[in-house]
Amino acid sequence: MSEKKSQSQTFRLTPGGRLRGRFRVPGDKSVSHRSIMLGSLAEGETRISGFLEGADALATLAAFRAMGVKISGPDAGRVRIEGVGMRGLQAPTGALDLGNSGTSMRLLCGLLAGQSFDSILTGDTSLSSRPMRRVTEPLATMGALIHATEAGTAPLLVHGGQSLHGIRYDMPVASAQVKSCLLLAGLYAAGETWVREPAPTRDHTERMLEGFGYPVLRDGGWVGVEGGHGLQATDIDVPGDISSAAFFIVGACIAEDSEVILEHVGINPTRTGVLDILSLMGADIEIRNRREVGGEPVADLRVKSSHLRGIRIPERLVPLAIDEFPVLFVAAACASGTTILTGAEELRVKESDRIAVMADGLRTLGIDAEPTPDGMVINGGRLQGGAVQSLGDHRIAMAFSMAALRASGDIDIGDCNNVSTSFPDFPRLARESGLGIHVEQSPE
Repeated sequence: MSEKKSQSQTFRLTPGGRLRGRFRVPGDKSVSHRSIMLGSLAEGETRISGFLEGADALATLAAFRAMGVKISGPDAGRVRIEGVGMRGLQAPTGALDLGNSGTSMRLLCGLLAGQSFDSILTGDTSLSSRPMRRVTEPLATMGALIHATEAGTAPLLVHGGQSLHGIRYDMPVASAQVKSCLLLAGLYAAGETWVREPAPTRDHTERMLEGFGYPVLRDGGWVGVEGGHGLQATDIDVPGDISSAAFFIVGACIAEDSEVILEHVGINPTRTGVLDILSLMGADIEIRNRREVGGEPVADLRVKSSHLRGIRIPERLVPLAIDEFPVLFVAAACASGTTILTGAEELRVKESDRIAVMADGLRTLGIDAEPTPDGMVINGGRLQGGAVQSLGDHRIAMAFSMAALRASGDIDIGDCNNVSTSFPDFPRLARESGLGIHVEQSPE
């Protein structure tokens, strides 16, 4: 997965346009990851539809194949998993290369800490620079033995055969990945493992554990599991990823004479911060046909051109929109007045430092954007053309693509290969809905 590509992708965008159409974005990445993990550990055959065939989710799939799980597909989003049970994973013959996927690495840390065999987790240059102590340190208090680099980064050597015990862990920073890692380790720990977050984050792991028949404990703000129970296979219909839908939601808001309907989008309440923030900014968004599929709430979203205004983003909404801030910064750049974000220091340790990279790019495009240690202050203005860098961050590449809808000149976005990690068909779908986007390949 982390093998160096011989070609580098640049997105070239012509200014203006409008977004129109009715379509479905790719499956939710978080749900796709977890469906492979829990389906592999379940008894029986799990059938998945709507699976995201992006590089990150495929890295998780490949890791479980390497540990002896029989997985057929993906074929048009359909996957079949012959579960091996809680103790049926086999030692991989080599390192598990997780490419660019932080979710894969952090969740697998917890799951593999309870296995009988050793394993090595590696990734690409970006993933190898991301902080892992946030999971390895609490795992150590459970009895896990994990070796990282001196900087606390990958590659990670997870020693199997350890006796894990439950803990109560009060998380210093809200993170669904850390919470999920500890809960997955808790499946293999003696006693109960409890986690409390300072603010709510996505709860896909808890929902899916229950969908596979594993009891989840709740007590006020605490969530926990007791080790020793089993998972039973089930069918999963992965909803459209609201993080992917967010680019088209913002695009339709900022472009004149636009209207899109995004079908079967996951609207898990721990993920809808982007809708709440845009609504506070004045976005014209209608949620239609609410329903529940496989324990996850889904709906169709109708979005029309809107007159956005700057706001102070409530900090309570930050964890619920943490992955959508790159494109929310573009919405703020197109809004009237000033938008202020605080409490989002987590953005500095994503695939890139998303605060710094987005601020640099917005300034290149003529917007007054001032980064702060935990957020940004953006004064809405007129977007110009220019050349910006995504630094290999898929969400930044797609966010600046939508900025072209309001720009006065062409926008070139460098280093866009990793868009495939979450949205492999983004250029085609964006082009068909009205964005003037062209992909150019060049030697790295």
